[in-house]
Amino acid sequence: MAKNKNKKNLDPKPAKADENSEVKTEEAGAEDNDKLKELESRLLTSLAENENLRKRFDREKEDLSNYVISNFAKEILSVLDNLQRAIASVKVKEVKEKSDSLSQLFEGIELTEKQIISTFERFKIEQIKSLGEQFDPNIHQAMFEVEKDDQEAGTIAEVVQEGYKIGDRLLRPALVGVVKKKVK
Repeated sequence: MAKNKNKKNLDPKPAKADENSEVKTEEAGAEDNDKLKELESRLLTSLAENENLRKRFDREKEDLSNYVISNFAKEILSVLDNLQRAIASVKVKEVKEKSDSLSQLFEGIELTEKQIISTFERFKIEQIKSLGEQFDPNIHQAMFEVEKDDQEAGTIAEVVQEGYKIGDRLLRPALVGVVKKKVK
């Protein structure tokens, strides 16, 4: 009987069954590993999509807020223009020397102008720098042409009214005079 027990242990059939179970276990492990990699890939894709959506919503939110305040900002620009015209029309030295009350009025107008400009800065409303720059039809509106020898054609020689933008959105184009080539 001992020989029979040894024969059973040496019998190749059970070894094949063990090999098949090992192969099946390896295949199952490889299958599980593939599923895990696929799930990991799907998770990373989902996280990337969520991040892209968040960024897009942030951009849209900023664009919407810029759009909402742009109409109000356009109206305040006319107030700023009037204040700047008032300041430009006054001879500062004469006003300050003549009357103390006129001097205080003038200072009040200047402070109001500075306050509007600082409010614009907080809301990312900025003046378009135009004088001496090349004409850009996207941000400038040509009002007239000027013949000048000392400047290149297409350069802005005069600014009639300053332009403003909020973020990348144009609130108002700058009204400018552009240099043209002198006709000989």
